[in-house]
Amino acid sequence: MATTQTPSWREGMSSDNIKGLVLALSSSFFIGASFIVKKKGLKKAGASGVRAGVGGYSYLYEPLWWVGMITMIVGEIANFAAYAFAPAILVTPLGALSIIISAVLAHIILRERLHIFGILGCVLCVVGSTTIVLHAPQEREIESVTEVWQMAMEPAFLLYAASVMTAVFILIFHFIPQYGQTHIMVYIGVCSLVGSLSVMSVKAIGIALKLTLSGMNQLIYPQTWIFTLVVITCVLTQMNYLNKALDTFNTAVVSPIYYVMFTSFTILASVIMFKDWDRQSPTQVVTEMCGFVTILSGTFLLHKTKDMVDGPAANLSIRLSKHAEEDGFSGGEGIPLRRQESSRLP
Repeated sequence: MATTQTPSWREGMSSDNIKGLVLALSSSFFIGASFIVKKKGLKKAGASGVRAGVGGYSYLYEPLWWVGMITMIVGEIANFAAYAFAPAILVTPLGALSIIISAVLAHIILRERLHIFGILGCVLCVVGSTTIVLHAPQEREIESVTEVWQMAMEPAFLLYAASVMTAVFILIFHFIPQYGQTHIMVYIGVCSLVGSLSVMSVKAIGIALKLTLSGMNQLIYPQTWIFTLVVITCVLTQMNYLNKALDTFNTAVVSPIYYVMFTSFTILASVIMFKDWDRQSPTQVVTEMCGFVTILSGTFLLHKTKDMVDGPAANLSIRLSKHAEEDGFSGGEGIPLRRQESSRLP
């Protein structure tokens, strides 16, 4: 009986999928830690200059922010490599680990309280991620970057890309000036929508580099460089608006909401462009979606319990948080939601 189980496991997790899994896990550790380091840098820079949340760029002169950025770059490189070996449906949901790491470190370093239900949320994220990993589709065999380009030029994905760009422009030019400082979904919406396009291009570049290193040069194709330009543009946009979100709102809120929206749009883009579900049975697809819903439940718990406290201090904390919000401050960190002339809270 043991001999029949081993092939089944190998069939479920190919060597490429395993490589992608290891790289994705490493990426989550680095990215999760980078959120905290960058947040510390943003807070330090905002104390002596114009905050990123209101259009300032003083954080560019803060060494701690650059440490966080380098940490994130290392994580993104690992993530970049993971997409070259495994499908987006496998790689992207593993970003839940970065939420767990970010929440735990925020509790320890930034003193953003992590309630017992937040811990349960972390467990649900792990369970959901494991479910997706065990039922993820095999990576599609692609022999040239031009094949990826043909997928991107199909009507279904062109419609998706056009819809994303339209939504992003509306958010940037209409909603951000009015609601950017009070509604977290505005900044996160831009990051997530643009992020789904960047992941598709990152996967195309990863495939091109993997094929090039194996002896089939893909750098001679203009499509490789077009995908590269798309990645650079999308990543710069994501970085800008993610900094604004981190500087304006609580880290424990930004991380899970960004993960949920980014992962949802990325899976949708991957299903449309690479047709991942075409190679799976309905049972596998349903199981993957159940795993994703489990992750969503975990991130929901992390979000809803971020301000919960145990014991008699709960009512006092709620009252203080309410007064702080009325004065334009977020309860968890003392970071103003809009620019204040008075001194910042410690």
